[in-house]
Amino acid sequence: MKSLAVLPFLCAISLHSVAAAASTAYPSIPGTDPGECSLIGGDSILVPPRREVYDDGRIFDISHKYVPEMPVWDSEEGLGHFLWLQYSMKNGSLANNSAMKLGVHTGTHVDAPGHFYDNYFDAGFDVDSLDLRVLNGLALLVDVPRDKNITAEVMKSLIIPKGVRRVLFRTLNTDRRLMFKKEFDTSYVGFKEDGAKWLVENTDIKLVGIDYLSAAAYDHSVPSHLVFLESREIILVEGLKLDDVPAGIYSLHCLPLRLVGSEASPIRCILIT
Repeated sequence: MKSLAVLPFLCAISLHSVAAAASTAYPSIPGTDPGECSLIGGDSILVPPRREVYDDGRIFDISHKYVPEMPVWDSEEGLGHFLWLQYSMKNGSLANNSAMKLGVHTGTHVDAPGHFYDNYFDAGFDVDSLDLRVLNGLALLVDVPRDKNITAEVMKSLIIPKGVRRVLFRTLNTDRRLMFKKEFDTSYVGFKEDGAKWLVENTDIKLVGIDYLSAAAYDHSVPSHLVFLESREIILVEGLKLDDVPAGIYSLHCLPLRLVGSEASPIRCILIT
């Protein structure tokens, strides 16, 4: 056990790490206070650092935290209670062991072709079949005009060069902080069917990333997904956290769980400059 004389020093190091991770350009997680580390009655209160940016902006975590207030599709109540301590050391267990239950399209996640094509689902085109070479590599982060869904006209205006295979589309969803609001919002920005068709027919994009729970606009959910997933070559990454990450080119790294038989999976995504 560490002596009390050492604990304030460790606390100071922890607080320094948290402060370094947060900035006005890329704020820390809402609701956390890096100044909470203290000593009370001789017992230490340990506050773990929760980073979203590393190495002075060289690495950005663009995945959302899984919390009860996270929005889920067509729900006003949010994710709710999804994680519980099944075995607890406080109750005599040798170790803490948690369990969870949540939909595979919750939070930052990836869609496989079987999401909207039943024949693909039956044939086994699940998340375990997705190409990691598409999910990892150079990516372009672009800002979409804030007053529009992503239509063919908008896609033309973005002037995405040929050869670009991965694009993350930052929209009004980020400005409105929709992924931080518990109630699902049908007015989110997404791809209209003509925008999806223009992307498929006129670009080399194989990974489409977006900043809310669906790449497709709410009233075009089925047709836009059908366009994207028909070829089985385009991967959709949805629910990305793109707050205050500068637009530009990054090395993207996305890793879904190997859920055999599932049409989607939670995914951890980072950007490296």
